[in-house]
Amino acid sequence: MKLRVLHHDHCFDGFASAAVFSRFFAEKIDREAEVAFNGLAHKPNQKFIEEELFDGDHNAIVDFKYSPSSRLTWWFDHHQSAFLSTADEKHFHSTPWPTKFYNPDYKSCTKFIADTVAERYGFDARDLDELIRWADIIDGAQYEDSKTAVELKAPAMRLMLVIEASRNSGLMQKIIRDMQSKSMSEIISDPAVDAEFQPLYARHLKMIDMIRDSARFDRGVIYFDLSAEDVEGYSKFIPYYLFPESVYSVGVSLSTHRSKISVGFNPWSPSPRRHNLASICERYNGGGHAVVGAISFRPDEIELARRCAGEITEELKGQ
Repeated sequence: MKLRVLHHDHCFDGFASAAVFSRFFAEKIDREAEVAFNGLAHKPNQKFIEEELFDGDHNAIVDFKYSPSSRLTWWFDHHQSAFLSTADEKHFHSTPWPTKFYNPDYKSCTKFIADTVAERYGFDARDLDELIRWADIIDGAQYEDSKTAVELKAPAMRLMLVIEASRNSGLMQKIIRDMQSKSMSEIISDPAVDAEFQPLYARHLKMIDMIRDSARFDRGVIYFDLSAEDVEGYSKFIPYYLFPESVYSVGVSLSTHRSKISVGFNPWSPSPRRHNLASICERYNGGGHAVVGAISFRPDEIELARRCAGEITEELKGQ
C-alpha cells in the first residue's frame, strides 16, 4: 500500500503534521505502507489542488487547504481559510467524513492531529511531545518574547529556519522522517542539517539588517518591501524584534514563482488586535489566520502586490 502525504511546504507545522500523521498511520493503519511526502505551496488565484498529486492508495492533506477529490482519504487543517471555494466548503460539510477533520480553534495542525487520533484511534506517542509542543509554539507564535523568536537559540527554532528557507528537497524529506522518532537536538545536530543551517543563519542575520533598512513605521504599522532582494523564507518576527512598539506588519517579497504580501499581528503588541488578518487577505484571494495571513500574486504582478499591500497598510493604520 502507498500513502501519499501532502503537507504545507516550508512550514514547521506542516512538516511536524506530516511526521505525526505518518507515525500514526504506520502504528494504527498499516505499518508496511510505503510513505511519500509532497510539499504544497499557496499559488496565485489557486482554485484547486491538482488531481494527479493523489497517486497513493491512501492520500492525505495535512495543514493545507481542502480538496473535494474522491481520491482524498484523510484531511486535517486548522486555518480559517481552509477552503478554496464555497463549493469545497459545502462538500466538506455535506457528509460526516470519518477521516477528514477541521478545527480552526487550534494553534497548530500538529496538535490538532495528535489530539484527534489519540481520541479516535487511541494513538499514544509521548515521545513526540517535544515536536508537538514546539509546533504549537511556532505556528501559534506563542514565544515568550521577540528575542526567542528571532535569535534562534533553541534547537527547534534553528530547525524551523532550515525548514522555512532551505530548497534542498532531499534534506526536507529526511527531516520529516527524522521528526517521527528523533529529538530536535538530534535532528539539528545531524551534519547534513547543520551544514544547511550555517549559511542560512548567516543569511538570517543579514535579513535583520535588510528589514531594518527597508522598513517604514507609522501609526503602529511596519511596512517593508524586499522585492528587490532574494528573501524567500525570512522570519516573520524580525519586524517586531526591530519595532517592539508595533501592532502590525505588512511585507512585500518576490520570488521566481510568486509576488507575496505577508501580513501579521505583533504577538507582543502593546495594543490589542482590532482586525482579522485572514479576512483582510481573503478579500485579495489570500488567507491564513486571524493573526497572520498572506496573499500570492504572479511574479509579474509585483506592482499589483505593492498596491494591495499599500491599501492593507492604510487600513491597518486606521485601527
